[in-house]
Parts: sequence; C-alpha cells; structure tokens
Amino acid sequence: MHIPEFLKLTGIAIVVVGLALRLRTTMVVVVAGIVTGLLAGLPLFTNQGVFQGLPYLTQAGSQEGIINMLGRAFSDNRLMTLFILTLPAIGLAERYGLQEQAARFIRRFKAATAGALCIMYQLFRVLMGIMGIRLNGHPAFVRPLVFPMTLGAAEAMARTRTVEALPEKTIEDIKAANSASENYGNFYGQNLSPVLPGILLVYGVMKGLGYTVSVWSLVLYAIPIATLSVIIAALQFRLFDRKETKRLAAKTQEPG
Repeated sequence: MHIPEFLKLTGIAIVVVGLALRLRTTMVVVVAGIVTGLLAGLPLFTNQGVFQGLPYLTQAGSQEGIINMLGRAFSDNRLMTLFILTLPAIGLAERYGLQEQAARFIRRFKAATAGALCIMYQLFRVLMGIMGIRLNGHPAFVRPLVFPMTLGAAEAMARTRTVEALPEKTIEDIKAANSASENYGNFYGQNLSPVLPGILLVYGVMKGLGYTVSVWSLVLYAIPIATLSVIIAALQFRLFDRKETKRLAAKTQEPG
C-alpha cells in the first residue's frame, strides 16, 4: 500500500495539536515519533535477527524497529538526564528557605528591576557558554534563584509605590521572562565555544556533507547572532520594566 508523502508529516501535526492542548510533552513526542515511523514504513519492532557485531544493523533483510530506535536513542543520550540528580539537593535548599533568602537579598538593591535581572542572567549564561561550561539552567538556577530574585525586585518596586501585591499575570510574565533569558543565553551562548554540542553538531553535519570548515570559523560566524540576541533581549526586558512601571503608576492613581 502506497502512502502519500505528505501523510508522513502527520507527526508534526500531532506535536502542534498535543502541545496546544497542553498534553504531556513526552507522550506527545513519543506518539508523534511512532506514527511518523509507521507511516514511513518502518516496523514497530526490530525484525527477527541477531546483531552481527555492527551497531544498529541486523542480519540481511531485517530492519530496526521504531521502539528499538527510541530505546537506543535514550540509551545513547542517557547522560542528558544527569540533571535529575541535582533535583533532590535543589528541593532541600528550597525547603530550607533558598528562595526567600534570594528574594530578601535582591530587595536590598533599590535600582534592581525584573528586566535588569533578566538581562544580567542572560549575559551570565552567555559567559558560561563562552567558557564551555554546561549548566542545567532551568532546574538549577531559574527556579530556585533567578525567579525569586526577579520576583523580589518586582515586589520591592511595587512597595515603593504603595502597591502590596503583584497580580497573577505579572507573576506569570516574570516566569516567562526568566525562561526567555535562560533560553536565549543558553542557545546562543553555547555556539560561542568550540567544545559545546551546538558548534560540534553543525561542524559534524557540514563535514558529513563534504564541506571543509573549522570549529573556530563557526564560532566566528556565531558571534554577531549571539550579540544580536543580547540586544533584542535587552529591549524586550526593558519594555517589560516600562510596562510594569506604567501599571504601578496607574494602580497608585486609582481612587480609594
């Protein structure tokens, strides 16, 4: 049975719909992968046969199955899950007041704003990328440290205008800004080091296609893009501060 080529893109639609419905990301991605593989004519499980000493190759006429591919991919990239080991330590630190102390510390600086902290954190992540240091940003920094510090700065700014509580939307906007600063800094910062996966992936693909390049030349071309990302992010976070300032000004002018 011939399957039209466009149907093999069904996996993309599954991902879009699944994420739009806020279903579990892992489930959505796995289902999309299985459906795409089946529509591409791959077997669900590896055909009968034994491995002949070559990775991922079975005896003549057999083909690796989708489930086997998923298991192999998880095994090959299992080091990516090492950040899970940090979660108990971070949980204990939060249990004993890490977030409260971080917020209390940042409130001492009257000039600190949510947007300024976001751009400072992004610059920190870019610096770590230049130095070739990998950090588990969201679980290790954003949740336990950056978010409470940014929230503390916003709360301090509100209190100077006699506004005691932040609305839920502002808190969610702060979370989004924190995540953006982490993603911007990590994604573009890792391209500034010749030893991190971003550059090595591009280098491997280019070399496989027959192009002669060096990792340093790739880093050189990544510098303008990383610089532009910092400038655009600085404008974005500055606009966030201005929006919050206007909201607080309007709040203080309300009667009663």
